[in-house]
Amino acid sequence: MSRVVTLGESMGLVLGAGVGGWEHTSQAHIATGGAEGNTAIGLARLGVPVTWLGRVGDDALGRRVVGDLRSEGVEVRALLDAGAPTGLMLKSTPRAGATTVDYYRRGSAGSRLEPADLEDLPLETGDILHVTGVTLALSDSARETVIAAVDRARATGALVSFAVNHRSRLWDPAEAVEAYAHVIGLADIVFASDDEARMLHPHTAPEELARALAAAGPADAVVTLGGDGAIAVIDGELHRVAAVPITPVDTVGAGDAFAAGYLSERFAGSDPAGRLRTAALAGAYACLHPGDWQGGIRRSELEGAASADPVTR
Repeated sequence: MSRVVTLGESMGLVLGAGVGGWEHTSQAHIATGGAEGNTAIGLARLGVPVTWLGRVGDDALGRRVVGDLRSEGVEVRALLDAGAPTGLMLKSTPRAGATTVDYYRRGSAGSRLEPADLEDLPLETGDILHVTGVTLALSDSARETVIAAVDRARATGALVSFAVNHRSRLWDPAEAVEAYAHVIGLADIVFASDDEARMLHPHTAPEELARALAAAGPADAVVTLGGDGAIAVIDGELHRVAAVPITPVDTVGAGDAFAAGYLSERFAGSDPAGRLRTAALAGAYACLHPGDWQGGIRRSELEGAASADPVTR
């Protein structure tokens, strides 16, 4: 395999400092985030060649998005959209242990992604295309672009990876389920939380959720279970991985990091146990930082990641 390719919306991110909602917060930090970009950075940190394609506005946040991705080793194919702003999300901690994310992305540059933009998308036999349900939800044109990219990947012999990443504020559940089911039927690798998988298969036990997803076509169907780890059906065989015990700071971005860890080992040809082990470590590390991707694990850190000693000497 030569590279992982992904497309979607990365945005500016404003992180409230300390505990308190925006009604009371007086300080904040500026960063960037977005599901596909988070996964791209996670892959780059794990040594995988990765390309991200998306639209950004002709503004400071757009330049920040591009700069952050490139500084982490991601090849960026940024399409400058002078007619729309870069999207923005606000993340606050209204009370200890709770996180609220508000999006300002309607009509954003990222939501205006269209199939013609794929002319700049490199996809060859052996690549992995990674897409998410977030981009499916952004707009009709963004959804058409994801489907066109998936069709192109299948035509060229690239593998298709799909993370459900449901965003309840973006669209109607019934419409979402229909779109998710369509992409899952075309995918080789699928990631879903247990709640997301139950949207497609209600009243189903975790082990059967993975089997139900795999029955739709993917060779790798992975269901994450939060503090209970993850369960997967890979080439018809059932696999489990325990969660890495941590005290989380912020769980936003953990699923993106989990996918990056798994895909990095899939890319390297590792066995299912190795894929899930690295995925669990990557997901846990992402929870140890308030940013969406800044806590992501690096390939050089994997060997000592399970150490109980917090000091590296």
